[in-house]
Amino acid sequence: MRIRYAAKTDVGMKRTHNEDYFSLMEDEQLFIVADGMGGHSSGEVASRMAAETVSEFYQRTKDEEATWPYKMDRSLSYIENRLACGIKLANYKIYEAASKDIRFKGMGTTIVTCLINGDKIYIAHVGDSRCYRVREGKIEQMTRDHSLLEDYKDAKPDMTEEEERNFPHKNVITRALGMRDSVQVDISTKQVKDGDVYLLCSDGLSGMVEDPALERILVEAPDLEHSVAELVDQANRAGGTDNITTLILQCTNVAVGEEPKKEESAAEEKKAAANDPAKEEPKEEAKEQEEAKEG
Repeated sequence: MRIRYAAKTDVGMKRTHNEDYFSLMEDEQLFIVADGMGGHSSGEVASRMAAETVSEFYQRTKDEEATWPYKMDRSLSYIENRLACGIKLANYKIYEAASKDIRFKGMGTTIVTCLINGDKIYIAHVGDSRCYRVREGKIEQMTRDHSLLEDYKDAKPDMTEEEERNFPHKNVITRALGMRDSVQVDISTKQVKDGDVYLLCSDGLSGMVEDPALERILVEAPDLEHSVAELVDQANRAGGTDNITTLILQCTNVAVGEEPKKEESAAEEKKAAANDPAKEEPKEEAKEQEEAKEG
C-alpha cells in the first residue's frame, strides 16, 4: 500500500499561540495529531509530549526484548496493544509532569493516531480529535468523541440536529491524556481499500467545518497540499476560534514488483506566529508544521 500524506497546523484567528501538534514515523507508518489544553504554554507542552512519547515508545520497542510498561490485553492484537501502550505511557508521563510541576498543573491533551500495516489501518484516540475516512466519495467519521455531547446523545438517541447545535456543553470532553494516572484508549481496526483517504484533525477543524464541506474539499481538491490548505482556510473563514490541525493520508495499491516512489521531504516544523496567524514564513522557533510526502 502506498501512502501519500500532507499536513498543516495553524494558530487560527482568535488564539495567540498554537497548542496543537502533529507528528509521524515514516518507517512505522504511524501518524499522530494532538490538541493540548491547560493555558499559558502547558497545552503545547502536553501535545508535544504525547506525540514524542508515543514515537519514543515505538522506537524503543523495535527491539523485541524491550520491556513494556503495561501488560498485553489478550483481546487485542500485538499491533493494537503496541499502539494502546504507547498512548497509555504518554498519558502517565503527562499526568506525572502536571503533578510535579506547578507550571503544568491541569495540562492535558487529546490524541488521535492511525497506523497502516499492510491492508489494515489501526485507529486509536482519546478525546475529541477525530479520524474521518472518505471512501468512494463519501465521508464517514471513524472515531467517537469522548465528550458530554456524545454521552448525552447516547442517553437521548432521538436528539435533533438543532438540539445538538444548541447543546450548551458541546466542547466539554470526558476523556483526555493527563487527567488521571490511567486512561482508556479506544482502538478500531479497518480494512484499507484502494483510493481511501483518511483525515486526522483537531476540533479546531471539525468544530468549524461541517462534514459535507469536509467531504467536498477532500474529494474535489486537486492534490493533498491543496486539501490541507483549503481545510485550514475554511475553518478560519468560519471564525477560526481554535487552533486548527489537519493531516490527510491517501492510500493506493502498489502493483506487484513496483517500488513506491519517494519525493524529497517537504517536512518542516514551524511555530504559528503569535501575532500573525496568516504568516507563512518559517521561523526558527516555529511550531506550525506542514508536511507533504509520498511513502
